[in-house]
Order: sequence, then structure tokens, then C-alpha cells
Amino acid sequence: MNKKGTVYLIPSLLDEKGTEAIPSYLLNAVKDCQVFFTENERTARRYLKQLWKARLPGEQEIIIDNYEWFTIHKAEEEVIGIFREKLLQGKNAGIISEAGCPGIADPGQLLVAAAHEMNVEIKPLVGPNSVTLALMASGMNGQRFQFAGYLPIDNHERVRTIKELEAESQKKNCTQLFIETPYRNNQLFETLVKTCKPSTRLCMAADLTGPSEWIKTRTIAEWKKENVNIHKRPVIFLLLAQ
Repeated sequence: MNKKGTVYLIPSLLDEKGTEAIPSYLLNAVKDCQVFFTENERTARRYLKQLWKARLPGEQEIIIDNYEWFTIHKAEEEVIGIFREKLLQGKNAGIISEAGCPGIADPGQLLVAAAHEMNVEIKPLVGPNSVTLALMASGMNGQRFQFAGYLPIDNHERVRTIKELEAESQKKNCTQLFIETPYRNNQLFETLVKTCKPSTRLCMAADLTGPSEWIKTRTIAEWKKENVNIHKRPVIFLLLAQ
């Protein structure tokens, strides 16, 4: 009977120019894989080629087509079935998120759960994660925090959710983290400054690990005095009520 394969959780770039944030040892995992499950196959292929050139400039270029590729999407039963089958065949599988770490705000977690059910070895690898980087740089409570993901699109629901997050933050001294689709960042910022209490602190961390990285924490009262434009920039929002 074949030994079951190993699952490697391979972090990817937060910024296309942020290759320095990726440790070289990830390439050892890439070399050890035979199959990849990715959130976006096209960008994952480009990422591995870019990483190979940056870290191993003297070596022969990675032959992308030597690997098997599958797209996770929402990890439908068919994809999970293929994932199980490859591991049972003894093939090592790499999971690559669209940005940052697999399983953190991406569908890779469902494959990891399936791997646990199979009792196979899972290796999470070090790399950039926007949630932890933003929290580190915010000056907010790093002992108690929660990630709320995307807030509701409907304005009424969004305002209600923001008020709930703010109230919970004040009650528990808890840092609240959330994100938005980049083209709606400015609208979310406007809603935050209109909805939150003047003393509540808001941090915005944009373009993490990239050359235009920008991280700033201010009270809502202070933010109201600033001209902010974060349109189409990847941003993590952090909120801590006083």
C-alpha cells in the first residue's frame, strides 16, 4: 500500500513586487510536490515562475507543466475527491492561495479539513499574511482580536455590522479586523467615519510588503480631518473602540 502524500500549505505574494517576504525554503516544498490545488491557477503558475527566478537565478527554470493543476474554487465535492485521490496515490500536494497564506480567508481550509480526516501530514509554511502583518503594525490589542472578513454590501446591513463590531470591541477590548473589495474601499472608509464614535481608533494597512506600503492608525475624529484615497488598493481595516 502506498504511503499517503503530504500536504504543503504554500504562502504566496501579497504584492507582486514583495518577493523578499517569501522565504527561500518554500522552493524545497515546491520541488517536493507533484500536484497543486490553487485558488487561481494562472496567477499561481506566474508566482512560482517569479519566485524561482528570484531565489534560484542560476538553476534551470521550473517546468510548470510537469505538475498537475487543479482549481479550488469553493472546493466542491469533485475537487475534494480529486484531492483525496492524489494523496492516496502517494502524491504530495501543495495548496496555494491567491494572496497570503492558504486557509486564511480563502477556500483552502476545506481541503486542509479533508486532509485531517485522512490523517495525512500537513506542513504549514512561513510567509506573509496581511491579517497578522496589519495587526502587528497597528498598535492595537494583539492579545484579543477577531477577523470578520468582508462586511455586508447592503449599506443598512453594513452600518449595523460596524456598530456591532464597535460595541463588541469596546466591551471586550478586542481588535476587529475586516476587508473590502478594493474598488469599494473609499465607500467603506466613508461609512466608518460616519458611523463610529470619534474616540474609536481605526487603522488602515495598504499594499503590505510592497514598495507603496502604507499603514496608519488614527482616531475617527482625526481621520475626519484627512483626505484619504485608498481606491483599488488592497487594504486591511482594523478597529478598536475606547
